[in-house]
Amino acid sequence: MSWVAAFTAGVIFSMGLVISGMTDPANIRGFLDILGNWRPHLALVMGAALAVTFPFFQWVLPRLKRPLAGGDFHLPLTKLIDKPLIIGALLFGAGWGLSGLCPGPAIAGIAYLEPKVLGFIVTMIIGFKVADFVRPVMGR
Repeated sequence: MSWVAAFTAGVIFSMGLVISGMTDPANIRGFLDILGNWRPHLALVMGAALAVTFPFFQWVLPRLKRPLAGGDFHLPLTKLIDKPLIIGALLFGAGWGLSGLCPGPAIAGIAYLEPKVLGFIVTMIIGFKVADFVRPVMGR
């Protein structure tokens, strides 16, 4: 049952990314280009996401003992803002700004078989492997 819920949520999320145009790197780069041809689309998508998640995390999650589809919640165990978190956030932001893609839209964009998206996926996987190698050196 839990894989059906996860698959359904993934399909809904992917459809939302495609319908909102967030699988198009030009929309992301346009949003980040505040001094040029700014595209506010991403702000609307982020606002809609916050409108859904904020009430869930503030009012619904504290009242649930476990997810409706079974299993357990996997929430962060720490609120510590440390060096690895900051470096990772900077690298993620730089990659997002340079490519115009983040992992969710890139995975949804695989369906287009666009070489740029496929290249992003390959380099993202390489980045995961490099992070696995570097993480112990950074103390995590």
